[in-house]
Amino acid sequence: MLPVPALAVAAVVVVVAAVAAVPALRHRLSRSALRRAGARYRRRLELLGTDVRLRQERRLRRLLPPGTARGERRAAEREASGGELRGSCSPCGSLLYLDTLHAAFPQALVPRGTALLSWAPHHRRAPAGWALPSLYCTPAEAGAVPPRAAALRVQLLLALQHRGLRVLEAALPAELLDALQTLRSSWPELAQELALGTLRPQHGLPEGLRLQLQELLTPNGIVRRLWPQLEVVVVGTVQGTEQLYCDALRQAECKGLPFYCPFYSTAGALLGVNLWPEEPAPRFLLGPEWAFYEFLPCPVEQELQTVLLGELWEGREYELVLTARPGEYRCRAGEVLRVTGFHKQCTVVDQALSVRGESIPEERFYRSLCRAVGMWPGAHLMDYVCVESALLGEAGGSCAPHYEVFVELRGLRDLSEAQRYKVRGCRVCSGAAACTLPAHGEG
Repeated sequence: MLPVPALAVAAVVVVVAAVAAVPALRHRLSRSALRRAGARYRRRLELLGTDVRLRQERRLRRLLPPGTARGERRAAEREASGGELRGSCSPCGSLLYLDTLHAAFPQALVPRGTALLSWAPHHRRAPAGWALPSLYCTPAEAGAVPPRAAALRVQLLLALQHRGLRVLEAALPAELLDALQTLRSSWPELAQELALGTLRPQHGLPEGLRLQLQELLTPNGIVRRLWPQLEVVVVGTVQGTEQLYCDALRQAECKGLPFYCPFYSTAGALLGVNLWPEEPAPRFLLGPEWAFYEFLPCPVEQELQTVLLGELWEGREYELVLTARPGEYRCRAGEVLRVTGFHKQCTVVDQALSVRGESIPEERFYRSLCRAVGMWPGAHLMDYVCVESALLGEAGGSCAPHYEVFVELRGLRDLSEAQRYKVRGCRVCSGAAACTLPAHGEG
């Protein structure tokens, strides 16, 4: 039998170990409960697909104003639930995200295993896994620092001290690229701050907040060599110009890591969730209860006749008409969706471009643009914007509808006369060339 002092010491050790394990235990219990809830909602969502029309009718009734049928009852329900319904889909999306991420990457939901690199100075942007706050090693206050560069630098510094990081999450790939470029250019200063456990004063960073964030730093020694257990990069979008930043990350800082875009949203409303994180090109399952959808078949005829969510055909393209919030009805979102298939009878879509019914997938357009730029000697594509000519008014010309592509190029040299003719309105600034490329024709 152990003497009394030894028993006392053993009891203290057990108590200390139990207290230290409380956060980890709380994280495991919360994670388990949220995953069970996510799995249940996923099964429910799959069953919802068997009666899409009924679910759409119910969603439309929830969005009706107080003056219409059932509107008074819905108004009372809105007041009882906090006055609005627009956030009602967010918990469901976060639950599905956590369940899907764990199924594809079993170690991705470890406590403090996700670093959020995002800048939201005026309003807090909810991360994808907001339902499980202990998932993140970067506090929300770090993303609210007014200067964007300071916010990303603070978040990067807090992430660097966690070698067991499993997930990098960014609202925009551009933010992640800028943070990692800061790492490349300022790593001696970052290493010194990590080693000393200090956060140096920065322009726009309030002193009180700097000291508060500095308490989260622990002296430590110094994107796969930094975090050997990293499994996936989660981003808010990979569409449009953000694809350019994703490619830059894949080729250098995040080489060998998969990118996962979990949500599809437009006009401020969550519409779809990506249940296939292992696929390189994202496609999204439209939630029947998340909004009321109408679709205009492409090409759009003179007489506008919409079809409903349960009336779509695989392989066809449709323009989205959305009713997602009370007071905002039948809004043409300006996006063309291609139906790629069905999951348990729920519609699965990806995005496309269309001005004349040609419905070009954004991925194909981006690759074609890269090939075209590659034909110009020394040219490197830095950024681009693609708009429909109708949006430019008289500036878009009087010819048939087409695309106007504004590109930012670097390293342009030795152009032929024909190539110079194609580059209109070229301005050179700090080694970059901003040009306009009209894309005529049928696509």
